[in-house]
Amino acid sequence: MTKMFNSLEGRSVLVTGGTKGIGLGIARVFALAGCKVAVSGRDEATGAAAVADLGPSAIFVQGDVSRAADCKRVVDETVERHGGLDILCANAGIFPECRLEDMTEESLDLMLDTNLKGNILSVAHAIPALAKSGHGRIILTSSITGPFTAIPALSHYGASKAGQLGFMRGAAMELAPKKITINAVLPGNILTEGLVGLGEDYLRTAAESIPLGKLGDLEDIGYAAMFLATDEAKFITGQTIVVDGGQTLPEAPSAMEAI
Repeated sequence: MTKMFNSLEGRSVLVTGGTKGIGLGIARVFALAGCKVAVSGRDEATGAAAVADLGPSAIFVQGDVSRAADCKRVVDETVERHGGLDILCANAGIFPECRLEDMTEESLDLMLDTNLKGNILSVAHAIPALAKSGHGRIILTSSITGPFTAIPALSHYGASKAGQLGFMRGAAMELAPKKITINAVLPGNILTEGLVGLGEDYLRTAAESIPLGKLGDLEDIGYAAMFLATDEAKFITGQTIVVDGGQTLPEAPSAMEAI
């Protein structure tokens, strides 16, 4: 029987913001597939804990995606230590709440610099290595918030996530001649440390708003990212995959009551 997918074993993967949350879930899926995984983040202790979780082939590279020099260094060190770069998962992001009337230039800059500029800089510095790979893949972690839905006090977050998709489409055109694909995964409510911290009442209410009746697991995003990284996905670029358990489907609360 023919295998459905070729193995990704031995390929080099960089996951920005890969030390916790969705990023760690993505990194874990690639590590289990036999990839050489590098995770980046700002905190050394969190990075060390992630590497211990991911296994002996994983490495941590300290860096802040809002800084161009850090983005270049993270890519360069990954290439040096893992012998190249095949897959970039541009995942690093933050989501501090701030209502418009309270928003400062500094709070807006922090959000956009991390979530949008950080994605762009990470991709830009990874292009030479991905082109050399021969099967370069870029997967962005966007969100349903911004492109499809909205949450009060997260308008700047929504703008950053929608902006990622505008960037992705233009980048897909530029990267196509280099045989590099770029796509995005849009998570809904995923069971991260941040959501757990909001309490049981929030988790129950969130699950009740999802047709499948549960929050997503970290690995659910990782498996979507891994599919987009395969050889079999080589003809997919500039596209999005929503992973939300059907959260964006109901037209009104009454639709959920009907099921």
